[in-house]
Parts: sequence; structure tokens; C-alpha cells
Amino acid sequence: MMAGVAAVEVVVAHHECATLRVGDTFLKVDSDQARTDVEVEAMARAPVPTPEILWRQPPVLALAALPGKALGRLGRPSDASPAAWAAAGAVIRRLHDAPLPPWPGRSPGQLEAKLDRECEWLLAHHVLAAGLVTRNRQIAAAALRPWTPVFIHGDLQVAHVFAVGEEITGVIDWTDAGPGDALWDLAILTLGHQEHLGDVVAGYGAGVDLDVIRAWWSLRCLLAIRWLAEHGFDPATPGAEVDVLRAQL
Repeated sequence: MMAGVAAVEVVVAHHECATLRVGDTFLKVDSDQARTDVEVEAMARAPVPTPEILWRQPPVLALAALPGKALGRLGRPSDASPAAWAAAGAVIRRLHDAPLPPWPGRSPGQLEAKLDRECEWLLAHHVLAAGLVTRNRQIAAAALRPWTPVFIHGDLQVAHVFAVGEEITGVIDWTDAGPGDALWDLAILTLGHQEHLGDVVAGYGAGVDLDVIRAWWSLRCLLAIRWLAEHGFDPATPGAEVDVLRAQL
């Protein structure tokens, strides 16, 4: 590599979009500009730290890198402190207390229909043992109750929350943001990191039903497995979605 020329790092790439890092700039290339529209609008509305938008030239969105590092990765132990996890809970509460964005979110009925389709596919293609799918589908039912919509991130994976020490420096990847169930965000953040659920709840405050969070863990994993497999990811990686489903039993 030539001296002084920043390397190009592929952060994530699949059939729909890719994220590259060049020095301190992230370049998000997305074939669906409606998703990018949501991301830009959600970051403008969210009362929490988000990446600075450097420029946008469809299909590319350029974002400044956030200080620090992600709280963790699914399938790996997190080395972030309990205080950092609690700070993440407090940041999520600020988001959920903000005014709703103007676009629609998904209803319990829509999610239930999608969940049924995914479970049927998993069983028809013998991807998972029937008992594992059936029992987690039963657990997931507790999440599909009426909820009061709040402003959610929608894909609050632990890798999307950055921290320096005990301070949250920013949250990335807002393409799924919109009105939704507050406990969905808390569940996605703690998916595969159940040991930090108490820390997150301590920072978030009142109004958390732990049984519903566990139900969202099952639902999220059942929904994700086909997409992951079709986009080149392995949901059977140790500590990832298949292991979470097994742990639910």
C-alpha cells in the first residue's frame, strides 16, 4: 500500500448494501434509497449521539467515524463495563421519550404474520429441530401483545452502540428506526449478552417486563435465521442466534 493512502476496510457487505471504512470515514452503499432516507431523517430527530453526516451522493452516504468502540459483538463476550451498559440503557430511554417519527411502524399483527412464515420455512427446510422452533414460537407469543409505540432504533445490535469508557459516544445504523415497542430495542441490545440485561435496565429505568424481553429474543432469532443464511452469514456461530434459541429452552 502507498504511504499516506488510507486502506479500504469492508465492515459489512451483503446482497442489499455494503459499509466500507476509509480512514475516519464510513461509506454506506445501499441499493434502496428509501432506507437511507429513513436513516438520515431518524438521525436528525434522535436526541442521542449519532454519526456526523459528511455528505450524501446516492447511492452513497458518508458518515464520520465515532470515537471509541462498540459495546460488543454477538457471539463474543463484551469487555465493556457494567456502567457502560447502564449508560446505553439511559441513552435508549432518551430516544424512547422523544416524539414519534412521522412514518409508520410495524404492528403486532404484521410481525406475527411474518413470524409464522419464517417458522414454516424453518420447519419445511429442516433448518432447525422442530421442537426448537415450536417452543421458541410459543415463547415469542408473549411479545405480540398491544404496545404503546415509542421512537425506537429498530436494529439496536450491540455492535451499533459505541462507547469510550462509561460514556456512549454514538449509535449507528438507523435504517429500521420508527414507531415500535420499547422492549424490542432493549431485547436486541442484550441479545446474546443476557448477563448485561440488569445493567441496561438499571440505566433505562421503570417499565421493563423481562418476560417480554425474553420473548423478543426468541422472535428476533426466528425472524433472522433465513435472512442471515441467504446473505452469507452463519446463525449457528457459537453464541449467535441458534445458540440463543437453545438457551431459551
